[in-house]
Amino acid sequence: MAYINLYRSKLQHNYNMLQSWFKENEIEWGVVSKVLCGNRLYLEELVRLGVKEFHDTRISNLKMIKQVAPNAQTVYIKPPAKRSISSIIKFADVSFNTDYFTIEMLSDEGVKQGKVHKIIIMIEMGDLREGVVGEHLMEFYEQIIHLPNINIVGLGTNLNCLNGIMPSQDKLIQLCLYKQLIEAKFDIEIPWVSGGTSVTVPLLIKEQLPKQINHFRVGEVLFFGLDLFTNRTIVGMNDDVFKLYAEIIELYEKPKIPNGNQGFNVSGETPSYPQEDYGKKSYRAILDIGLLDCNPAYLIADDEDIVIIEASSDMLVVDVCQNEKNYKVGGLISFKLKYMGVLGMMNSNYIDKMVVAD
Repeated sequence: MAYINLYRSKLQHNYNMLQSWFKENEIEWGVVSKVLCGNRLYLEELVRLGVKEFHDTRISNLKMIKQVAPNAQTVYIKPPAKRSISSIIKFADVSFNTDYFTIEMLSDEGVKQGKVHKIIIMIEMGDLREGVVGEHLMEFYEQIIHLPNINIVGLGTNLNCLNGIMPSQDKLIQLCLYKQLIEAKFDIEIPWVSGGTSVTVPLLIKEQLPKQINHFRVGEVLFFGLDLFTNRTIVGMNDDVFKLYAEIIELYEKPKIPNGNQGFNVSGETPSYPQEDYGKKSYRAILDIGLLDCNPAYLIADDEDIVIIEASSDMLVVDVCQNEKNYKVGGLISFKLKYMGVLGMMNSNYIDKMVVAD
């Protein structure tokens, strides 16, 4: 069976770098743990690091977090669905919100369960995912400010995740201005301006972050060390906290080009092949993972000579060229993983998960 390793010391190193930056700038932060898919073993690693605030999009994951870290603050980071309201109040201390009727239901359920639920109002800043449109913000805030058992603890925004719109000083300054306007009009104080995510970390490093941005939610930088502006690893951080190991279950020299009348493959596609490969052969290895576990586009072979050919539901075919590394059936091929690659593997019941305490 294929397996994925989490390397403890590499995760610790990335966490320490982030903690240092945030502490220096007096910024509170939580870890976006959704990539772990509620895996208890890996969540315990975050607790061991000292994480006190967890952000997730799945209630089942928040439930597991509460079991692993009962005193941690849990944040549900998407607008709640109506059928989930009761569970949100039960397992999430905070939730992101954009709709009055949803917040009203949270208020009613908070009264019913005897809990005060904290919310962050998300504001649309250009990426066109979740968020109240700015021109309606004051009216929206006035509707919800007096709802019982609701505590508005922050304003936030989300950028980059849908249309790739990047954060900028201007956008984040605008977010801070919304806070000032609301505080002035309603004579209240909003503790958090949650304008920081992994994509915003480079602005923090370059000292281009408005001072009023005082809360971050970070996942990708912690686990992958990735600068989303440049798509390169941040200097000093590890990009291989996770690594996949897949077993070779067949290895033969075969033609590079298939033979016969071609139709659609299991993904509904008709693969094409370079003209120069006709008549050539190479060694092709079949690995014990497939589309059920991960999209091959999110795998990066440690051996730079390996070419990923294609995957079916349960098998991945790779080209090991002339097999100069002397791969054999029963041997392992290792891969670094992109974010969506880890997400797929963590969501697969067919991939073992382990911690390497190097």
